Amino acid sequence: MRGLLEQTAEQAITYLEGLATRSVIPTGDALTQLAAFDQPLPEGPTDPEAVVRLLDAIGSPATMAMAGPRFFGFVIGGSLPVALAANWLTTAWDQNSALYKVTPMTATLEQIALRWLVDVLGLPAGCGGAFVTGATMANFSALAAARHRLLSQAGWNVEANGMFGAPPITVVVGAEAHPTLFKSLGLLGLGRSRVVRVPVDGQGRMRPDALPALIGPTIVCLQAGNVNTGAFDPFAEICARAHDAGAWVHVDGAFGLWVAAVPSRTHLTAGIADADSWATDAHKWLNVPYDSGLALVRDDAALRAAMAISAEYLPTASDQRNPSDYTPELSRRARGVEIWAVLRSLGRTGLASLIERNCRQAQRFAEGLRTAGYQVLNDVVLNQVLVAFGNAEETNRVIAAIQSDGTCWCGGTIWQGQTAMRISVSSWATTDEDIERSLTAMLRIAAQHGAKRG
Repeated sequence: MRGLLEQTAEQAITYLEGLATRSVIPTGDALTQLAAFDQPLPEGPTDPEAVVRLLDAIGSPATMAMAGPRFFGFVIGGSLPVALAANWLTTAWDQNSALYKVTPMTATLEQIALRWLVDVLGLPAGCGGAFVTGATMANFSALAAARHRLLSQAGWNVEANGMFGAPPITVVVGAEAHPTLFKSLGLLGLGRSRVVRVPVDGQGRMRPDALPALIGPTIVCLQAGNVNTGAFDPFAEICARAHDAGAWVHVDGAFGLWVAAVPSRTHLTAGIADADSWATDAHKWLNVPYDSGLALVRDDAALRAAMAISAEYLPTASDQRNPSDYTPELSRRARGVEIWAVLRSLGRTGLASLIERNCRQAQRFAEGLRTAGYQVLNDVVLNQVLVAFGNAEETNRVIAAIQSDGTCWCGGTIWQGQTAMRISVSSWATTDEDIERSLTAMLRIAAQHGAKRG
């Protein structure tokens, strides 16, 4: 076992050390080599070291360098070294972190990590929390708590009786809400299409003046960090109106919620702590390995009521926090350990510095592209930059060429009717040199393809 694990660790380290110099996209030859994996299931055993050598030799070159410093296609942070190391150790422990009595160590670390998160994000003390897979399950878990409380107040036990015959719940969302929110609503039986869509302004922020009358059980879903522009909804005003009507306010803050930890940018999140629940991803700006999402709920009891599980054979502890009472899963890995490790390593100032640096780097992209005469479509308040290189056809041509070049990788989007390239800066590994190198490549390629300026 030792030889296998040492070999694998060395291969992983070599892979990570090469990310800064390799092409962000895999080569055509590397993709062709993937066919070597497609063989019949062996009749007998294969040497484990040979299996891992094959996995590294064929698999590693065929990966997208998402863990590297110049992948700007989605809001994806790499894995901080301390997070990866904690992940490796946690995987070796192989703890099924469902119950305190069975896994007291990981349950304790998760509870501490939760307390630290609530503190650093400026949320109400005592919030309940769930360590889940990502934003979809984070939204799902928080909205399940909302569904429980609203229907309980209406005299309906949704966990026992389901949604058949339940009092209707109105769900209000912004016109540019993220697709994961709609998926979560569908899974909860609240419907992907049964929503009231509120118009947004020119940056994608929900317009308070367009908020409808809120009557009966209602969930209002706000956004911290528009996926295209990085914009924030006006939390204070909408939360006040929603709470006056007895509505629950949920914030989808997959990446934007982390800005609450940055003193220089807390104005963007003003009023966000007035909400009732929040969803975010730790594998975005906290830069821990996939998968790692977080649901945070002001009413701890509502989250527990929506998620708790019991059975005669499960050794639950009534005087301790059982993680499975707050998550959709019973069996799951101890995601909170690597979150604890990153927070312990970075501290309050280190986390703020990481996020601030990425925001500054995004502003540099915008400045360089704008100075060169290309149209930056959004106010760059966070880590998102939208740039157009002319019409849709011209912009798509430049995006395809940038992706093929391999210096960096950015994706395309259509925002408020205009085709654009979206740049997302969210990795700890991205240096200012990476920004300049990527910007130089973007400008070179745009010029080669006759992109329109102005």
